[in-house]
Amino acid sequence: MANAAFDEVYASLLEVMTSHAGELEFTSDKPGHTTVESHDVDAKGKPRWFGAVQTKKNYVSYHLMPVYEDPSLLADISPELKARMQGKSCFNFTTVDPELFAELGALTAVGANAFAA
Repeated sequence: MANAAFDEVYASLLEVMTSHAGELEFTSDKPGHTTVESHDVDAKGKPRWFGAVQTKKNYVSYHLMPVYEDPSLLADISPELKARMQGKSCFNFTTVDPELFAELGALTAVGANAFAA
């Protein structure tokens, strides 16, 4: 990991994912990189990718594919969380933010329910 200070951010975001991802499977246990997939498979026979938590050089990324598949899930997010978005399904953090992490947890729970449907 490029930045030891990101360890706490990664651990906190992993807890958000773990607490709200439901029955999904955590498929990667590399330091600084956790991937979450569904038990269902896509058209190519591969597990559907739900999300990931990854430590990058300048931030820790929280990927949440349900918001890519259904952008309406983002309709009620705060401007502060929206400002953390990069692309259509990635949120980047450099510090622990309990308020935003709680909001991200709620979004993850809604996304997990939509993903399972």
